[in-house]
Amino acid sequence: MLTNLPAILRQAHLLDAAQEASVIEQCQASGQSVPEALLTLNLIEHQQLTEQLAHIFGLPKVEIDQFDYAAICQKLGLRELITRHQALPLYESAQQLTIAIADPTNLELEDEFRFATGRQIELVLADIKALHSAIRKLYGRTIETGLSAKKELNEQDLEQLVDVSDDEIGTIEDLSLDTAPVSRYINQILLDAVRKGASDIHFEPYEDSYRVRLRCDGILVEIQQPAHHLSRRLAARLKILSKLDIAERRLPQDGRIKLKIGTNTAIDMRVSTLPTLWGEKIVLRLLDSSEASLNIDALGYNDTQKQQYLNALRRPQGLILMTGPTGSGKTVSLYTGLKLLNTAEVNIATAEDPVEINLSGINQVQVQPQIGFGFAQALRAFLRQDPDIVMVGEIRDIETAEIAVKAAQTGHLVLSTLHTNSAAESVARLSNMGVEPFNIASSLSLIIAQRLARRLCNHCKIAYQVDHSHAIGLDLTLGETLYRASSDGCSECNNGYVGRVGIYEVMSFTPTLSQAIAQGSSIQSLEQLARSEGMATLKESGLEKLRLGITSVSELQRVLYL
Repeated sequence: MLTNLPAILRQAHLLDAAQEASVIEQCQASGQSVPEALLTLNLIEHQQLTEQLAHIFGLPKVEIDQFDYAAICQKLGLRELITRHQALPLYESAQQLTIAIADPTNLELEDEFRFATGRQIELVLADIKALHSAIRKLYGRTIETGLSAKKELNEQDLEQLVDVSDDEIGTIEDLSLDTAPVSRYINQILLDAVRKGASDIHFEPYEDSYRVRLRCDGILVEIQQPAHHLSRRLAARLKILSKLDIAERRLPQDGRIKLKIGTNTAIDMRVSTLPTLWGEKIVLRLLDSSEASLNIDALGYNDTQKQQYLNALRRPQGLILMTGPTGSGKTVSLYTGLKLLNTAEVNIATAEDPVEINLSGINQVQVQPQIGFGFAQALRAFLRQDPDIVMVGEIRDIETAEIAVKAAQTGHLVLSTLHTNSAAESVARLSNMGVEPFNIASSLSLIIAQRLARRLCNHCKIAYQVDHSHAIGLDLTLGETLYRASSDGCSECNNGYVGRVGIYEVMSFTPTLSQAIAQGSSIQSLEQLARSEGMATLKESGLEKLRLGITSVSELQRVLYL
């Protein structure tokens, strides 16, 4: 938002004419506010900017963290105004509302907040980084919804809702017309999840309470506690959105929701209901169907691991397995490989449950076990369709495993996943399923075990020296410099972390290793042999990320149980 602040700063001899022109150009090109442009161009430090603006405009400075701004913002429900103007309500009385700002020349701000609240507005100055950090923690990143702005649903609106009756549950049409305020409340939560980059949303009823949590970067965070008596109404609305039977509350159900958040943007969500002791728990999995994240250089492989993966993908046949717990990024790793292989010269087919990422040029199939169309049946059908490359969502049983192994032996490149803790354990899992060791040895070309750890924010991570306990427990050098997360975070992150990075154990199958598998070697023997040939274990890869300042000791302890 371009204001007359650059001219005022030039008149105060804080900018020259050339710098003023640069700031105006930056604002027009990027859509940044003037304070943001000043920081981007490194024309002034953020603390100095606050000091100078306080002096020029005669406004008091405040420390945002001294106020309970979260409660005020939730009560007012002015998300659209707060995010658009980057202005944060801090304190209210019967007649007045105190708002923290970074640009005192934004004249529209005061009028719009006065109109929305009916109160007199008092403006105070806050550090722009602290201001942006607080707003981002409340509402996540800004996204263009393309929808008309509505006032956020506040606590008073929500309290006016009453519990849904059994008669109302039986009449879908009545609930379908319930557009306010329960629908707005759920849309609000769904958009919150998208803004904050959440992977899952949990709606959880308990005996005397109800809570809503988001899984952000692998960690569950509570965001709402609506009244307990609303649990059935919220569940009914979510089931209508996902086209489920709202009258059935005794059995689990699965469905999907598509949330349109812009003219060309929509988010798919997988919905699962579960009858619990105190009502239906509903979990929504947000499916990122974009190709933006499918960049092998951004996944966290080191140069050796990346080359091993690429070499396996170049082979005309063989079995590539991704292994790790649910939510460890296996699907993204598989699809990154498929994107590299996706050319007009090859026929690629995938069997998934569900299809999470859409790739043009690939034949993607949704398996439906309830009608007898599982992974094994899909694989058989693929092999009659002249495939070059096949991806199976998961090897769950001996039938699927045997077909995948035979396909890999007969000239097809096969990619799939398993749920094991390490690369070597995947060999044992296939053997325990009933696949003969000599078949495993002749088909496997690569196994990648992986985990996801949160990335430290490069803007606010804190350096420290390794103490004695970490040096002994993690094989680190005493006094070595590592990094940890800032507990308060900054405007660029969530409590010191932003995004996640993969930690990998890549086992490439050499003739020596394949011979050991055919001879029935133990898990320990296979791992020792692979390490002697250069494989880095998950712990070693994690420590590499630790020394590079990418993640922290606490994250490695969380995901690798160190």
